[in-house]
Amino acid sequence: MKTATLGSTGVRVTELSFGAAGIGNLYRPITDEAALATVDAAWDAGIRTFDTAPHYGLGLSERRLGAALRDRPRDTYTVSTKVGRLLEPDPRGGRGDDLAHGFAVSDTHRRVWDFSADGVLRSLEASLQRLGLDRVDVALLHDPDDHADQALREAYPALERLRDEGVIGAIGVGMNQCALPARFLRETDIDVVLLAGRYTLLEQQGLAEMLPEASARGRSVVIGGVFNSGLLIAPEPGAMYDYAPAPQPVLDRALRLKAVAERHGVPLRSAALHFPYGHPAVASVLTGARFVDEVRDTVEQLRHPVPAALWDDLRAEGLLAPDTPTPAGTPSENSP
Repeated sequence: MKTATLGSTGVRVTELSFGAAGIGNLYRPITDEAALATVDAAWDAGIRTFDTAPHYGLGLSERRLGAALRDRPRDTYTVSTKVGRLLEPDPRGGRGDDLAHGFAVSDTHRRVWDFSADGVLRSLEASLQRLGLDRVDVALLHDPDDHADQALREAYPALERLRDEGVIGAIGVGMNQCALPARFLRETDIDVVLLAGRYTLLEQQGLAEMLPEASARGRSVVIGGVFNSGLLIAPEPGAMYDYAPAPQPVLDRALRLKAVAERHGVPLRSAALHFPYGHPAVASVLTGARFVDEVRDTVEQLRHPVPAALWDDLRAEGLLAPDTPTPAGTPSENSP
């Protein structure tokens, strides 16, 4: 599988990254055995970049990912985790679940927002214990939307020191919006932005400011949420978009995208997966999976040929702006 380097660091990522929220029981539980098999399937497919966070299943994702990678040579894969939410034991917990936060786990802990320098260090130490690793390769500030000032003043300098000391290879921010990551790119020396849901075949908000900033400064972007909560996998009434049922205009747009893709013999989910690679700042696309079949399907969609004419038709129908960068077309099996 192709690889790229994050910014000016020596940290390499595969073109597909494995998002480990699903193995943290996102929305519904899976077994430890299923989680292990899913990570093994990603490994067998050539994926060597794995992203997790304390938030995912109150640490379950980190524990399962660490267990799945434990016998792999440490210098053969890249792990990223996140800071900003500390997990603290909840004396009133253990009797309910965490589904209010999206995870089917027992509510034994509570999340505490903390973007202080001390909070960063404590978070990373706890993550390393759960992962069973002596280091992570990438540390990301996780959703500092409502804590921007503290994240810039305290958390970022702490990560910068750890990077300078060689404790962490690359640092960055992971968010579902564009404005604050663009500010981090302008005001700090982060290496990477993990942008979820805002640069997809359906919507390209990232093109307005964030992606140009990354390109101009030689920084990298990892794109998550390429299927927009599943809408670009199966656009139909009731399909989810941004964690809620898709509004009718958004659903209609997704159906138009699907119609164009299918005219070229390309599944919509394949076109959605390929699309972000057209931007030069994009180093990897991150997709989540719970089960082996999901991993295998994603890899199959990445290998599916997408002709340049598909992107041309999307522009012609007003579904992509004329100047939107798109991947170089790959020959279609149906081409003459």
